[in-house]
Amino acid sequence: MTAKLYDLELSGNCYKARLLCALLGVDLEIVPVDFLAGEHRQPPLSDLNPFAEIPVFVDGDIVLRDSQAILVYIARKWGGERWLPDDAAGLARVTEWLVTAANEIARGPNDARLHDKFGYDLDVALARKKAARILGLLEARLSAHHWLALGRPTVADIACMPYVALSAEGGVPLDDYPAIRAWIARIRELPGFIGMPGI
Repeated sequence: MTAKLYDLELSGNCYKARLLCALLGVDLEIVPVDFLAGEHRQPPLSDLNPFAEIPVFVDGDIVLRDSQAILVYIARKWGGERWLPDDAAGLARVTEWLVTAANEIARGPNDARLHDKFGYDLDVALARKKAARILGLLEARLSAHHWLALGRPTVADIACMPYVALSAEGGVPLDDYPAIRAWIARIRELPGFIGMPGI
């Protein structure tokens, strides 16, 4: 049975799932969601995810919301230890960055993009301040390491890359972050890589 992703092409969170499936060669049925019409807030989608958000990932009887949880499932089922380590330390290091994607990156570069590109009413100055902070931390990490969590690409990199790569769409260009740009380039060179608008 083919896994199914309820998807919005311009969503970095949806893209994370599409990208990891492409890298792992997972057959994925893409179901476009009319986000502007509020399709995600109505049945059957609201029945699948009462949080009324996308992506929603369906694999047989398994229904998952939240892009980080979806990445964990895809990696564990199809990617194995290489993408989501089994050992306690490795798993914890990956989880640190999954949480960073859901917090600092979401409230920084992602929020700034939501304001500039989609007109969300939020404190864009605060979002850009948070973006500058997390981009500085990422630049420092990636100046010393090729990958975020371990010495190889993991779901940590897939979780964090999209909204960082899209930072310019929120008024936060990456010109001053050469290590981040090199990291994005390394991800783009992975076999099976697919892009999205803006990446």
